[in-house]
Amino acid sequence: MSVYLAFLRAVNVGGTGKLPMAELRELCERIGFTDVRTYIQSGNVVLRSDADPRDVRAKLESALEEHAGKLVAVHIRSPDQLADILARNPFPEAAPNRVLVSLLDDPAPPEVDGVEGPTGEEVRASGHEVFVHYAQGQARSKLRLPLDPSATARNLNTMRRMLELGRTAE
Repeated sequence: MSVYLAFLRAVNVGGTGKLPMAELRELCERIGFTDVRTYIQSGNVVLRSDADPRDVRAKLESALEEHAGKLVAVHIRSPDQLADILARNPFPEAAPNRVLVSLLDDPAPPEVDGVEGPTGEEVRASGHEVFVHYAQGQARSKLRLPLDPSATARNLNTMRRMLELGRTAE
């Protein structure tokens, strides 16, 4: 069985998309995933499955849509893929809570690479991810990027913890 890391979009953010993590774990187990663990209240799941990543995603998105009554985008990465993402972090000296990684289905749009925001944000595109350093914090940022609406972002602290959980599950 393979270990997968699932990142759900717009779950428990700002009062929208409420989904208690206990319910998410139960849903994942009900559709056949094993060794299911969640991390914090923002839709981060570690699970095991014999299926390939595309099928894991499709199965989870379908179950979430049935449960929530709306599409919940899911991004799947393996522990090795997440380790590669973290190794490509273009802001190694930045505070990890001030660097967000947006996960995309397709390669990152090249036009966002090198963008600088009005309050010092720096953007770098790499692979299927976009890294943003919010030097002044995200709360004051007015930065808007033309990313696919299904993209979801996590800070480096969360990504590192998910990698630890994924490696432990291997």
